[in-house]
Amino acid sequence: MAVVSDSMIEKLASARKSLKSSLEKSKALGLALEKSGPRLEEINQRLPTLEAAVRPIRAQKEALVAVGGHINRAVSPAAAVLNVFDAVHGLEKSLLSDPRNDLPGYLSVLKRLEEALKFLGDNCGLAIQWLEDIVEYLEDNLVADDRYVSNLKKSLKNLRDLQNDEERALLDGGLLEAALDKLECEFRLLLTENSVPLPMSSPPALGEQPCIAPSPLPVTVIQKLQAIIGRLTANKRLEKCISIYVEVRSSNVRASLQALDLDYLEISISEFNDVQSIEGYIAQWGRHLEFAVKHLFEAEYKLCNDVFERIGLDVWMGCFAKIAAQAGILAFLQFGKTVTESKKDPIKLLKLLDIFASLNKLRLDFNRLFGGAACIEIQNLTRDLIKRVIEGAAEIFWELLVQVELQRQTVPPSDGSVPRLVSFLTDYCNRLLGDSYKPILTQVLVIHRNWKHEKFQERLLLDAILKITKAIEHNLETWSKGYEDATLSNFFLMNNHWHLHKHLKGTKLGDLLGDSWLKEHDQSKDYYAAIFLKDSWGKLPSLLSREGLMLFSGGRATARELVKKRLKSFNEAFDDMYKKQSNWVVSEKDLREKTCQLIVQAVVPVYRSYMQNYGPLVEQDPSASKYAKYTVQTLEKMLASLFQPKPGKYASFNGRQPSGKFSNGLPDQYHSSPRG
Repeated sequence: MAVVSDSMIEKLASARKSLKSSLEKSKALGLALEKSGPRLEEINQRLPTLEAAVRPIRAQKEALVAVGGHINRAVSPAAAVLNVFDAVHGLEKSLLSDPRNDLPGYLSVLKRLEEALKFLGDNCGLAIQWLEDIVEYLEDNLVADDRYVSNLKKSLKNLRDLQNDEERALLDGGLLEAALDKLECEFRLLLTENSVPLPMSSPPALGEQPCIAPSPLPVTVIQKLQAIIGRLTANKRLEKCISIYVEVRSSNVRASLQALDLDYLEISISEFNDVQSIEGYIAQWGRHLEFAVKHLFEAEYKLCNDVFERIGLDVWMGCFAKIAAQAGILAFLQFGKTVTESKKDPIKLLKLLDIFASLNKLRLDFNRLFGGAACIEIQNLTRDLIKRVIEGAAEIFWELLVQVELQRQTVPPSDGSVPRLVSFLTDYCNRLLGDSYKPILTQVLVIHRNWKHEKFQERLLLDAILKITKAIEHNLETWSKGYEDATLSNFFLMNNHWHLHKHLKGTKLGDLLGDSWLKEHDQSKDYYAAIFLKDSWGKLPSLLSREGLMLFSGGRATARELVKKRLKSFNEAFDDMYKKQSNWVVSEKDLREKTCQLIVQAVVPVYRSYMQNYGPLVEQDPSASKYAKYTVQTLEKMLASLFQPKPGKYASFNGRQPSGKFSNGLPDQYHSSPRG
């Protein structure tokens, strides 16, 4: 076995020692590395920040030099925008206060807000653009950290989104909208407080015109309204402003009209039978319409002009048109239309002429107030109403003759009185020829014929009236022949000839017919009165004949029997005649008194003389009352009380006819015509 030398052992020992030392160092190094791990991790985490911090140092020199100018150009407009934002927030307290405390000051502050928002709207985009440019420069030249640049981009995008129109209100946090809302409330409050309807009596008495109208707004109030309108218009709120104005003012006009009791304007065609049933309403309608147009709507027209004149003609005219429509002008026109749709009758003609007269009287006012394009609905309804009125009136007038002729076949009055048709039409034709209706009727007929491209001459109107009068005369002749009793026929003719003479003398119609016509009827009255008296009461005196009494020689008893016989015949004839004629009527007091006087003169003197001479012959007879039936006073009183009108049977033209019929008491053929 080889012998290990000492040198070998030394080497091994040295190696062992070296290895041990290395192991200890490795162990120490391992412990040191274990302790330095967290620190290295911390350093690793800080390296990106450190890298970003030192990047500008690493960037190119030219980029670092230029970045300062870019930043300055972007910051200046951005700083100006921020200053304006600060100013906007400074206005908030003033704009959230009540405008009433200082309206001019409030409007001034609001205008400053509008200017600030306009500046922001115009310059925010520019500032954002400059900031976007610097961010782009930083990104392109690696002058800033990517995450920093990314955050800047996000912020700028949010600012850019605020530039959208629908988001622009966010520029002031809704302050402008809140201020405008307050202005609208103040506008309404100013109108409401100064739009108070004045009290008026309801309804005004006939012929009276209530001289009141809503108080005009004070000049100071109008100036405030104009100032508010200016700001609201500048912010696209004119329509809301108009809506408030129309609501308040139309409500005020309606309140002013309520005292007039206009419920009748809502009446429908099914609620009345004929025009006479609403005749009073039609008279009120004309007065109320004139009052509404000349006082209320005139005031509103002027006020709309005063308040909105700076905005433009179309605006204030449109505003007035809405007020007029909502306040009730359409209801007035609709009522007129309802009247035109009622049944045709002569009274309706007069009422249509009344409506036309009212509208014609207001023609210039209507053209001025409602002539604009905004009032087209009112214009159309007015034109339609006028057309209906003219056509309806012309149709009724030209049909009058036909309707009179149709009545010819009816039965005459059983009491021999003046037929309602005759008394009605004589008054009616006189009214048509009177100063109140003739000019209106003429104008209506002229317009109607012009529409048909036909000429109108006044003689056409007069001839039509004359034909109606002639038709009445013809009717009277026909009716007189319808009586079986010739005495009643003569009585009827006496009555009617006198009526025509008396009621037409001194009238427009009488003047048209002429004196000879009137004289002829007066003479006819006397003629038929004489025949009537002769054929009736004139026969009684002959029954009290004295023949045989003076020369009779047969004694007192025989004379008594003869007197009794003649008194009996007289009484029977008198009773029969009185009973029959007690139902006859003479409505004219003067004719009635004269006729009764003639009868008394024809009968009573003969009866008185007879009873004075021969009454004693029968007074001692047990049955004296059977023959001396009437005293002279009783007989005279009975005869003087004949022909009295029956209460409530005869209506005047001015009053409402109970049946509303255009006939002699039979079903009204006129009303069988279609409505028009």
